[in-house]
Amino acid sequence: MLKVYDVAGRAPREGGETVLGLKDLGTHACYLLYGVLNPGEEPRILKPGDGHEEIILAISGAIKISGPQGELTLQPGQAIYLKGAEVHEATAAGPGEARYVAAGGHSAGHEHHHHHH
Repeated sequence: MLKVYDVAGRAPREGGETVLGLKDLGTHACYLLYGVLNPGEEPRILKPGDGHEEIILAISGAIKISGPQGELTLQPGQAIYLKGAEVHEATAAGPGEARYVAAGGHSAGHEHHHHHH
């Protein structure tokens, strides 16, 4: 029987991220972050880290993303692709909360170094 992970249920209500990754899955191949952004809170740092790549998908609410290449707003269903150590900041663009998922994995040919996932 497949195991079901209640990822949204694990997300902190007051804003923040939960990770479905190594601890749950026992693999370094992929991981998933689920995040809740509340209006007015500190910008969330989006940074896959060395040897990691992530696709950030907005799932509800608009998310303002700012980084080295400027600023954009992600609407629900829109995604961006990030890799390596480039830092972007995410904030809720609307009056309500915004939610996103980040699907991450390791760059080809990169030996794994342990960090926060």
